Amino acid sequence: MRLDDFDPNINVGDQRGSGGGFSGFGGGGGGGGLLLAFLPMIFSRFGCFGVAIAAGLFLVFGGGLQMLGGGGAPIGSSAPTESRGGTTATKACTVDAASKAACNAFSSADKTWAAIFAQNGKQFEQPKLWFYSGNGQSGCGAAQSAMGPFYCPQDQGIYLDTDFFQELAQKFRASGDFAQDYVIAHEFGHHIQNLLGTSDRVSSLQRRSSATDGNKLSVMLELQADCFAGVWAAKNRDRMDPDDLGEGMTAAKAIGDDTLQREMQGRVVPDSFTHGTSEQRMTWLKRGIDTGDPSQCDTFNGALG
Repeated sequence: MRLDDFDPNINVGDQRGSGGGFSGFGGGGGGGGLLLAFLPMIFSRFGCFGVAIAAGLFLVFGGGLQMLGGGGAPIGSSAPTESRGGTTATKACTVDAASKAACNAFSSADKTWAAIFAQNGKQFEQPKLWFYSGNGQSGCGAAQSAMGPFYCPQDQGIYLDTDFFQELAQKFRASGDFAQDYVIAHEFGHHIQNLLGTSDRVSSLQRRSSATDGNKLSVMLELQADCFAGVWAAKNRDRMDPDDLGEGMTAAKAIGDDTLQREMQGRVVPDSFTHGTSEQRMTWLKRGIDTGDPSQCDTFNGALG
């Protein structure tokens, strides 16, 4: 995808080299600690997506982070603060090619959604793209590279260890610039849900639902984020290359719950799905691309009332 260079005034922070750590999970209770204890073992065998599925199976309820292929996390300490735009963004976005690609996609998504909100008379607020390496901190607790990219509604931050892109291409054979752009656009989609109040409504319903019904609501939320990613792509269709659609479909297929569960545990458990099947994720991403209309991304089918 041929995106413009990022706007230097985008909201970017960089925790790389800051030490990070896991203190954000200190108040999260035994569940978060148990999950952390198993992260290294799961990651060594299954990589980022394996950890994401483990998190999705373990943590369903609450207003925690939302990952491209994972579940929630307990709320912990806030992320460090940095100035917005200018030299901070330029420095962080030019560390390497992957950082620049992420910033280009983030900047494009920001402009696209700001215009959509303006056209519909709604107030838009830009999220913050946070880079970290290995370990970091977010408003939702600790950030760890094994969790994959995620969005934290508490601080409106998109968190990314760019090493994820390498695993996406090598381990899951989802290569190409559009596959990387899809990662950013999906997390930006969660920010849109947060601004619209959808995330809060889903969390409220989940707290009153059974585990199975809560999982179904999580799937609806994630599929809508996929559709919103497609809407962003549609609004920038003139920047798309012929291979981009295929790259996006490959990435969406690679992170379907059924595909990941089959790889991780050798069997598929539909009641535990939190993000949707490969077919569902491809379908909703493509719907967004085909229509370019956020109103066509109603994955809830009346479930929110």
